[in-house]
Amino acid sequence: MQQKIHRMEQFFNMSLNELEHSLTETRSVLNNIRGDRSAFSVALTDSRWCLGPFRTNTTIVYTHVFLNLGSNYDPASGVFVAPRSGVYVLSLTVYSDSGSAGTLLAACATLTVNDVAVAVLRDWNSQDQEDSSTSVVALKLYAGDRVRVLLPAGCFLCDNNNHYNTFTGFLLYATD
Repeated sequence: MQQKIHRMEQFFNMSLNELEHSLTETRSVLNNIRGDRSAFSVALTDSRWCLGPFRTNTTIVYTHVFLNLGSNYDPASGVFVAPRSGVYVLSLTVYSDSGSAGTLLAACATLTVNDVAVAVLRDWNSQDQEDSSTSVVALKLYAGDRVRVLLPAGCFLCDNNNHYNTFTGFLLYATD
């Protein structure tokens, strides 16, 4: 009888060790998943304000931060740096009110990755006073890739506390 109890105790201890090992591995995977989280959503401003037009292409710095999970968007420079390789979803919406700047120019912006254009937004409708455009893309980014939005020379954007101009991105899944 003692021999059976001893075997049962060994089996119990072995099972307990395997469960503890599985728990440790699961916790490690969950911590990695939490560490991989990267998402940001920003808007141009909180007040009535127009940006541009400028004589050269200019990085748009979005000052109103809705979310900056992982702190990979820099609100001082307007640049998002991919923390790791993966598939990211990036969304950009631009808006201008041609009456605000006293000119007939319209909403335009360029979404870039490492200074290469990946989406060019333009709305030059002279039939109305307000113009807007939106683009949503899924891209493979590598750790360290720099994503920013450029305001092309001659274009301008206007915003207020309704947040018409937004830039959003998040890691869909990691690939490394």
